[in-house]
Amino acid sequence: MTASGKLTIFIYYKLLLKAEYFGFKVFFFTLFAGVTLLNRLLGQIPSRFPTLFSQTSCLHTSAVFNNKNWERKNRIVYPPQEKDEPRRPAEVHHCRRQIKYSKDKMWYLAKLIRGMSIDQALSQLEFNDKKGAKIMKEVLLEAQEMAVKNHNVEYKSNLYVAESFTGKGQYLKRIRYHGRGMFGIMDKVYCHYFVKLVEGPPPVLEQSTPFDQAKEYVEELKNRTIIYSL
Repeated sequence: MTASGKLTIFIYYKLLLKAEYFGFKVFFFTLFAGVTLLNRLLGQIPSRFPTLFSQTSCLHTSAVFNNKNWERKNRIVYPPQEKDEPRRPAEVHHCRRQIKYSKDKMWYLAKLIRGMSIDQALSQLEFNDKKGAKIMKEVLLEAQEMAVKNHNVEYKSNLYVAESFTGKGQYLKRIRYHGRGMFGIMDKVYCHYFVKLVEGPPPVLEQSTPFDQAKEYVEELKNRTIIYSL
């Protein structure tokens, strides 16, 4: 074979290697683009069908309270009681979700009526001029009506607020326009309100003096465990 023939074969061989390398790159680029497109499509499915892929409660996640099943506690069926056993008091769980109000502002009102009788709580909320007081009063009246209709409570005034607390709702982010073409992010805040009514008179709380509270605090400090100490 002549030198020109060897050179021609060598050139063809180099071109073939380059073609294979280029095809290999095109194949991997196409594969990467397909995977990216598939991920984008799968990411858009939950946003287009929120009721199928997301929680319907839209509750923040205060893991302490387990608020997702708050109203399901009304469906609990207890076993029959014995003859000598005292009557089990009725319990009513009620809530209102996605209230257009701050959870921190609502917390003060929720703490105010905790432990009060239903009539006293309604009276306190009646003379409170805050926006959350009106909403909270409506929730208490709904819970009171549920207690009479669904939970066999004989006297609607024979109830007290056993639990009353708030939770963070679903926040919506919006644009706040500033000067010179700048902008910021603002939150449209929402909250949830949860209440539990129990049949019977409110329990009497032990009133402790400031000296007793200080004494308990000192005892807690003495009994605490300090890690990585001698």
